[in-house]
Amino acid sequence: MIVAAFVLAGSASVSAHRYDELLQAARVAVDADRVRLEIDLTPGIAVADRVIRDIDVNGDGLLSASEQQAYAERVIDQITLRFDDSQPLRLALAQSRFPEPAAMRSGDAAITLRLESDPQPISRGPHRLHFRNDNETEGSVYLANALVPESDRIAVTGQRRDVDQRELTVELNVGAARPSNTAWAWLLMACAVFGERVVRRRKSRSSTVQTLLHKR
Repeated sequence: MIVAAFVLAGSASVSAHRYDELLQAARVAVDADRVRLEIDLTPGIAVADRVIRDIDVNGDGLLSASEQQAYAERVIDQITLRFDDSQPLRLALAQSRFPEPAAMRSGDAAITLRLESDPQPISRGPHRLHFRNDNETEGSVYLANALVPESDRIAVTGQRRDVDQRELTVELNVGAARPSNTAWAWLLMACAVFGERVVRRRKSRSSTVQTLLHKR
């Protein structure tokens, strides 16, 4: 599950309650060995029936597991993720959630797709991750953001989007692992203990010297 804060979230404000558009909100997370992508697809009231028909290909009013899988694969085919100038990353469906058709017709129920790339360790240094969404380009509005990396080796240094937010370029820097907050806490504690011992030793030495001088 993708659980992280947004980095430099997009300035465009797009309500999830759209009437005649499909809202596609993408969140990209870069791990040390792969890329994860979560997409929420929220059809507006006026387009919900069309989206439902796209999923429910046999028209029985139910969204079967096979129909959901097929729809997800069609969306994945329209997504491009690329590191630097390499070949596009291969994406696979890790998890999905489809609301009931009645909920989708309300205009505020989202189809959620969680995708993962094949394992791909990222070399040290600066990198660019390019995301592009070509799904349902007619009648859609888009959002795209990068998430704070969970790995302490990876830092997001910038984001650039096109006007429609169908495309997002994430600037990254991969380096050596930085000490975690817990590690820093232990280090500071160790320094404090060491410092206290030094102070005690100095006080002890000073007291001994003063005692010897007094005896003389």
